[in-house]
Amino acid sequence: MTTNDLNTLEYNPFYSTYIDMIPKGLELVDGFYLGLIQVTDFFKSISNDKLTFKYAEDKWTVKEVFQHIIDTEHIFMYRCLRIARHDQTPLAGFDQNDYILPSQANNKSIELLLEEYQAVRQNFIVLLKSLSETDLKFIGNASGNGLSARAAAFIILGHELWHIKIIKERYL
Repeated sequence: MTTNDLNTLEYNPFYSTYIDMIPKGLELVDGFYLGLIQVTDFFKSISNDKLTFKYAEDKWTVKEVFQHIIDTEHIFMYRCLRIARHDQTPLAGFDQNDYILPSQANNKSIELLLEEYQAVRQNFIVLLKSLSETDLKFIGNASGNGLSARAAAFIILGHELWHIKIIKERYL
């Protein structure tokens, strides 16, 4: 199952920004393995003095952005699971800003953030490998919009690419 198989009826147009960042033809599970390596290597390469840097007063630090990537992956993995299990219950949205302060990301070591990222990523990979193509194509409801299980997963791949791009442009 690749990005070429995904159609725009499977997700809210808001997520096109992320979906469009994913290389065409990328196989879903391969993309998760590739992302695991790329994201881990990227955050390991950032100097300690840059990890708590903000490019503006009302923006997140690099550690907070990384925590946001992790938190969003947790949430979208849950959405993917619920939808793939054909759960028709509408899934609530979340306000990403509400998660940052209680996460205390700036008080965590980069090693702990990397460990959490790697753990959630490995869990998502195992989940994806366990799902049938039919289940991945199933469309549920998240944040008041249709969302397929596979779109929830592909969004995560584009989401981390988006934030790495922003970090490179504005933080480093």
